[in-house]
Order: sequence, then structure tokens, then C-alpha cells
Amino acid sequence: MPISNRMDVYFQPTKRAIDDLPDECLFEIFKRLQTGKSKSCCACVSRRWLMLLSTIRRAENGNNSFGSSKSDDTEMSSGCNNGYLTRHLEGKRATDIRLAAIAVGTSNHGGLGKLSIKGMNSICGATNVGLTSVAHGCPSLRTLSLWNIASIGDEGVLEIAKECHLLENFDICQCPLITNRALIAIAEGCLNLTVLSIESCPNIGNESLQAIGRSCSKLQSISLKNCPLISDCGVSSLISSASCSLHKVKLQALNITDFSLAVIGHYGKFVTHLSLCSLQNVTEKGFWMMGNAQALKLLSLLTITSCQGVTDVSLAAIGNGCKSLKQISFRKCSFISDDGLAAFSKAARTLTGLELEECNKITISGIVGSLTNHEPNLKSLVLVKCSGIKDTALQIPLLFHGSSLRRLSIRHCVGFGAAARLVTIGRQCPQLQQLDLVGLYGLTDAVLLPLLESCGGLVEVNLSGCLNLSDESVLALARLHGATIQLLNLDGCRKITDKSLVAIADKLVVLNELHVSNCAASDHGLRALARSEHVNLLVLSLAGCCGITSRSLPYLERLGKTLVGLNLKGCSSISSSSTKALVEKLWSCDILV
Repeated sequence: MPISNRMDVYFQPTKRAIDDLPDECLFEIFKRLQTGKSKSCCACVSRRWLMLLSTIRRAENGNNSFGSSKSDDTEMSSGCNNGYLTRHLEGKRATDIRLAAIAVGTSNHGGLGKLSIKGMNSICGATNVGLTSVAHGCPSLRTLSLWNIASIGDEGVLEIAKECHLLENFDICQCPLITNRALIAIAEGCLNLTVLSIESCPNIGNESLQAIGRSCSKLQSISLKNCPLISDCGVSSLISSASCSLHKVKLQALNITDFSLAVIGHYGKFVTHLSLCSLQNVTEKGFWMMGNAQALKLLSLLTITSCQGVTDVSLAAIGNGCKSLKQISFRKCSFISDDGLAAFSKAARTLTGLELEECNKITISGIVGSLTNHEPNLKSLVLVKCSGIKDTALQIPLLFHGSSLRRLSIRHCVGFGAAARLVTIGRQCPQLQQLDLVGLYGLTDAVLLPLLESCGGLVEVNLSGCLNLSDESVLALARLHGATIQLLNLDGCRKITDKSLVAIADKLVVLNELHVSNCAASDHGLRALARSEHVNLLVLSLAGCCGITSRSLPYLERLGKTLVGLNLKGCSSISSSSTKALVEKLWSCDILV
């Protein structure tokens, strides 16, 4: 009797035998896998299997619920965003293989919710193939960011638009191959879109914005920057769209004119945040029309940067038309003077925050006038690099008390701080909690001490770059505000010594962030900090302190029990072996060396 009739012969299938099957057969096999775990295991077999698995749409799986097990969700909860996973790929790590792995693997853990792909120095291996894998495997995708990627174009984005209908946030920057075709598809396929940001994309223009305006009724935030094909036609169409309910609008370096600002003024009835930057073709007339149109009733935050069309006349119109303004920031607006600021302040009486940067026609007189007009409400005043802010013989009106001011920040105003003007302002702002006096070379102990004595309980103090301050100021600060200060920055105050660190260790009982970089601190001062019973610092910066040596290693270890950030950059007296040992012991702390 033949052997074949007397016994069964079993041949175990091998991976090579299965791998010899054509893609079409493997595709049909993979479609019938019932669990996400099975798919993940198969994806590990070979690159070919991984790429095949990544082409399967979720709707084509034999069991669409394979990724919804509670155990899997719990296992990956630390990487979740609103119940969905988040993945970020940057530089060389951004490849099609990794995107395929994300598409296959995340389905086993509840689905991908947020994906960010960022090229670095033009290095990025991600292409349309990888993005297509994500589109097919991750229909739950809600946020997609593509930055500095020259290898992804319309094909990949079209697949996202076709498969990821839950997309809410789309952010693209420096993607030259993405055109209007892709953005129109996003507008028509992703009706839940609420946030859109487009930057430095030379092939995206007005047609995209028109499609967004027609289809995306849920859009709340739009940011457009440096896109040469976007003009008045696209911006005005989007803003004036009947379905538009935009709350946040940012326009920067665009070829738009007065017409677009007039449209914003007429149709921006839901806009609460508006940022306008480097709009070189917008004149005084455009800003005047925007303010006088009277539609920006809900506008609460306005930022205008490097716009030469902002003048005293247009500023007054903005104040009259935007009655709900809470915070306003003018940066590099060289035509604004005290007169314009006064007219604006009289109209916009609800202002709580005022920031001026490089507005060189504004003087201390204009600032005091603004403070007087907003006395009941103003909480924050920020002045940065305003050369018109100088010490003068100005007499502050007795009617001005500034009692509501909580934050005073004066940075790099080189003509200010040497005389008693600062003291006069400070004395009339007793409720200050945050004090930033940065880069005021003329500021001395004699000027600062009366200011410190007039404040009730400072919480954050930044005196970085004030070269003429000494230990005397820190000792007074510790004595007067030791119970409330949580952040102290003395970076670059070269006259600050261990005497200050001893006072800080003794008096500042709630301090959690201390910066004494480039000061005259040494091992002795660090020892005082380490031995203090109430010092529980989270952040400590000692960069450039040559007096800190390897002998401070035990003190740093003791402080490191609570530290999450430590800066030892430029501490040349600490040996490399000591630094290495410290890094090993403080493994949970982020250390810069």
C-alpha cells in the first residue's frame, strides 16, 4: 500500500512561502485580521507587510472595532490627547516607514488624534505615500501639522481630505508642493475644520480661502502668513462669507490693502482676537475704516506690528470703534505719538493691558496720561525698547493712583531708570505683583529701594541685565517680599554675590524659580541654598557662574531632589567628570551643560 494512503503528510507553511504570494493575496489576508494586535504583529514581519497593511482603510477591515479595547486605551493613556494618541516626527525621524507604522500601530490603541511632521534643515523623508498611509489608517485624526516639508504635496493631502472627515486643526508651513487643489479638498471634505494656519506656502492663494469660506462654517481661527498669492480677493471673501464665524484672525506679510481691513471692520462681528503684522500696503485709511465701521464690538485683543498705516488718526478710530478692547499691543509702529495714545485711551476705557514696543514717539507723559484714563481697569503695562521713554522732570498728577496695576514691565528703555520717575510711578501702584525691569543700565539701588518699599507683595521679579544693582537691593527684596516671591531673575547682575544667595535662602520661603546666571555667586552661596529648610526650587539657573566649582556637587544633588530644570552652561570651574556624575544622579532633571 502506498505510503500516501497510510498516513497524512503535513508541511508547515513558512514566512517565505507566504511572502511569495502577490500583494493582492496578502492584501485580502490582512483585511481579514480580526484584532489590532494581529495587525501589529504582521507589520513587524517585513517592510513590505508593513506598507501593505498601511494601505488598508479602516472601513475595509473585517472588524472595525479592533482598536477599541479598554485595556489598550489604558496602556497608552499617557500619550493621549482628548482620548486619542499624539505623534510627533521631526527631521530624519520623519519617514514613510514610521508614518506607516503609526497608521497601523495607533489603531490598536484608540486611534491617532494628533500628528505633527516637521522637517529640519530640509531633511525629511516623509512623502505622499506616508501621509496616504495615515489617511487610510487614521480616520480619527483631528489635528495635522506639516512644517518645512518639500516632499509632501497635493496627493497626500487629498487623501487626508477624503478619509479624515473629523479633522479640526490643519497647520501647514513651508510646504511648496501643496496648492489650492489640496486646500479646496480639505474645505469640502473636512467640514469640522475649526483652526487653519497657512504660512510660507507659495502655491496657495485666493481660491483656497474662497472654498474655506463657502464650506467651513465651524471655522473659528485663521492664520495667514507670507503667502504671496493671497490678496484682498481671498481675505475679503473669507471674512465676509455668510457661514463665517471667525473669532481669531492673524494676517501677516500679505499683499492686502485697505480694502481687506475695511471688510474686517464691516463683517468681523464675531472676532475677539485680531493680529495684523507687516502689512506694507495698508495705509492710515485702512485702519481708520476698520475702526469706524463699528462691527468689531466683541474685539478684546488687538496686536499690530510693523504697520506704517497706524497713526494717531487711525488709532483714535480704533479706540472709538472697538469698545470691548481689553488688551492691545503696538510693536514697531513708529508714527504713534502721545496725542494718538491719549485719544485712544479716552475712547477705549475698558483696557486692562497695554504693550508698546519700539514706539519711539511715545514719551513718559503719554504713558502717565494713558494710566490716568484707565486707572480703574488697567492691570498690565509693558514698555519695550521705547527710546522716547526717558527720565524727565515730569510731575505725575496727584489724581493718578494706578491702584489697579498688577504688572509693570520696562525692558531695554535705555534712557529710563536712573532718576526718580520710576519711583514716583511705583509708589502710586501699591498692588504690583509682577515687576520686570530688564536691561535698565541706569537703575541703581537708590532708585529701586523706594519702589520695593511701596509695593504690597511682589510675586515675580525680573531684574536681569541691571548691571548697577548690588546685594543691597536683593536684601531689601528678601526682607520686604520674602513671603510672596515665587520667581526671581537676577541674570547678568554682576554685582550680586553670595550675600544675596544667603538672604534668598533665609527669607524667600515660597521661591520656586531662581536665575543668578552671570553673577558673582560661588560655592558658599550655593551651600546656603542647599542647607535651607524651606528652599524647594523647581528651576535653578547658574550659567556663567565661574565661582561655582566641583565642590558644589553635594549641594546641587541636595537641591536636585525638587529640581526639574538646572542650567550649568558656562560653569567652567565644574569638571566634566563632576557634571557627568551629576547628570546620572539627577536623571529626572533637565540639565543644560
